[in-house]
Amino acid sequence: MHNKILLLTLKTFSATGGIEKVCKVAGKALFENSLNGRQSFLLHSLYDQQSDADENIYFSADNFRGYRENKIKFIYQSVREGCLSNTVILSHINLLIVGCMIKFFSPKTKLVLLAHGIEIWGKLSWLKTRMLRCCDIFLPVSQYTSRRIQQEHEVPESRCVVVNNALDPFLPIVNEKEIKTDAESLRKKYGYTAEDKIIFTLTRLYSTERYKGYDKILESMQHIIKRNPTLRYLIAGKYDFEEKVFIESRAKELGLENHLKLTGFIPDDSVAAHFSMADLYVMPSRKEGFGIVFVEAMYYGLPVVAGNQDGSVDALLNGELGLLVDPLNIVEIENAIERILNDQKSFKPDRRILMNHFGYEGYKRRIDKVLTMRDELG
Repeated sequence: MHNKILLLTLKTFSATGGIEKVCKVAGKALFENSLNGRQSFLLHSLYDQQSDADENIYFSADNFRGYRENKIKFIYQSVREGCLSNTVILSHINLLIVGCMIKFFSPKTKLVLLAHGIEIWGKLSWLKTRMLRCCDIFLPVSQYTSRRIQQEHEVPESRCVVVNNALDPFLPIVNEKEIKTDAESLRKKYGYTAEDKIIFTLTRLYSTERYKGYDKILESMQHIIKRNPTLRYLIAGKYDFEEKVFIESRAKELGLENHLKLTGFIPDDSVAAHFSMADLYVMPSRKEGFGIVFVEAMYYGLPVVAGNQDGSVDALLNGELGLLVDPLNIVEIENAIERILNDQKSFKPDRRILMNHFGYEGYKRRIDKVLTMRDELG
């Protein structure tokens, strides 16, 4: 049977966050799966404009509709198209109202909700809780997120199918000469020597994001630095003024002001070089829905330290690909970093296992399998 699929997003090309990455990769997978003739695919994006999809490398712009923040038009066209579709995929919980309208007019349309993490955890409004019942299938990005939506929102386990996020298939190749050259240039730019060991964290720096654990890394470095004086901590990512002041003040209190650098925002085409110049990636977060940044770090060969209380566990395959620590335990973080510094080669992630679990082709097959099983689920 032909399966007509509609993917609804808030933003796809006009922002560079984690959910936008998921939308682009999911769009590519759905588009490629549609080329076999068994299904068709269309993506509606609320905040993007139509030209944002021009010459994109993920899917044909003919399969894209951008509504440029015209909410009335987006809702009308999405409900109209959704009623003509077999499957409607919501990329965010804030699109539930559109999904429920589609279900009202077309009860046979399967409604699928991607569940990323913090946006769906915890207490929801009465209306959102009610609207969750419209969904036939939930695609949580990790076992942790799956457990939380089952426990907190009484979503049946039978309706949850965990689909981990995948590596973007257009990430620069690991051994590309240009990346290595850029990485060497970055070391010089930041004033690092060949002897320096670099801890790297890539994240937004806002007070609301402090759960990422960069402050805990600073505390752990206070002790490590005595035995590893060439250790440096590089934090990349957009920051607000208040958090920048907090981090720099904390580093000064700990005597680490000469060991810390904040880069601010770095463009996508510079991310690979930053990973390549580092020695280990550390982010003992407490609220990761999944943590694709861990997978990207491992793609570039970095040993990884992550928290053991959230979706990071999925990204590290329960510790098979990296070290998991209690994100509030400074001693555990300290010990994990030192173990890697003392034997980096032993903690390099297994690339074969990484690609088997988080490669794009496997993701594409899993998405296709879930959608072709739609009659058995829900």
